[in-house]
Amino acid sequence: MEKRRLYMDYSATTPVKKEVLDEMMPYFTENFGNASSFHTFGREAKTALDKARGQVANLINAKPNEIYFTAGGTESDNWAIEGVAFAHRSKGNHIITSKIEHHGILHICEYLEKHHGFEVTYLDVDDEGRVKLDELEKAIKDTTILISIMFANNEIGTIQPIKEIGEIAKKHNVLFHTDAVQAAGNVPIDVKELNVDLMSMSSHKIYGPKGIGVLYIKTGTKLHSFVHGGAQERRRRAGTENMPSIVGYGKAAELAKTNMDEHIERLTSLRTKLIDGILEKIPYTRVNGSLENRLPGNVNFSFEFIEGEGILLMLDMLGIAASSGSACTSGSLDPSHVLMAIGLPHEIAHGSLRLSIGDFTTEEDIDYIIEKLPAVIERLRMMSPLYDAVTKQK
Repeated sequence: MEKRRLYMDYSATTPVKKEVLDEMMPYFTENFGNASSFHTFGREAKTALDKARGQVANLINAKPNEIYFTAGGTESDNWAIEGVAFAHRSKGNHIITSKIEHHGILHICEYLEKHHGFEVTYLDVDDEGRVKLDELEKAIKDTTILISIMFANNEIGTIQPIKEIGEIAKKHNVLFHTDAVQAAGNVPIDVKELNVDLMSMSSHKIYGPKGIGVLYIKTGTKLHSFVHGGAQERRRRAGTENMPSIVGYGKAAELAKTNMDEHIERLTSLRTKLIDGILEKIPYTRVNGSLENRLPGNVNFSFEFIEGEGILLMLDMLGIAASSGSACTSGSLDPSHVLMAIGLPHEIAHGSLRLSIGDFTTEEDIDYIIEKLPAVIERLRMMSPLYDAVTKQK
């Protein structure tokens, strides 16, 4: 009998939807022109490029000329931070971010500190993973040039008070960037309402191809160019456009916008069923992150007395693909910096499991997880001397 294969790692990446792939295919073959060329092939590519730019802009209520295509979310994060830092160095050298950011933010900030003399404040978060607005405002100095706070956390799914952060930034005349890689296409976003100056996005989180992202740059925002060469992306990010992926991202953004309400309602229902089922069946378990302000498809548990790696291996043997945190740090044996930042002790942070739900997840899939996961946790705990000591005390 063939082993069941169940994908529960949509926060890491998503499959390309058929409608997206169908839109992309001609741009590998007959519509292969360079969008910078003046002949018919080039003009056809330029028309497709403009269409995709408009589709992505419509997803977040931006203007098409505020959408800049990149190679992905990490590049967009790097460009936003470095681009503002170098463009505004004459004003100041202070950047504010949080301790739970994606490493695409944290590592570029560390680089600027180490090699270019910038000062970075890493804000604490509360036990749900939300930035404290009063502490954010207190951290602003005369030399502050940028606030960068992620829209929604990739590990625990917590959504930040982005509008309020944008208001604080605007009040103090500080630029505001948000990493919306997990949020854009999964929750409604209106950049005009949020006072956002820069926003990072990625295609492969919303059923588009990998290797293509966007940096939204609000009109009038001063930013250094990131890749130097040709005139592509209004001379800010040179290089021949990746037309098949750009077209695919455009279609994925269009589908996300069209299906947003249904997507949120269905995933939230499945998420609630999964959380309730696991908490009922598995003792010594906690849900990490905010239950109220949370991505619709994100579930993150911590199971006491065991380690996440063991859970992942045993689930994989059952055909269940899951994660213990960010896919970008899966090679690390250190506990999640996000879970440590929300106050979990080292031993509990190690026992984390992220189950992320997507458009192809079914009720039967959730039932299967609720059926199989308790036995996995129990088996691992039976090998744990810590668990043995606790149960004997009872």
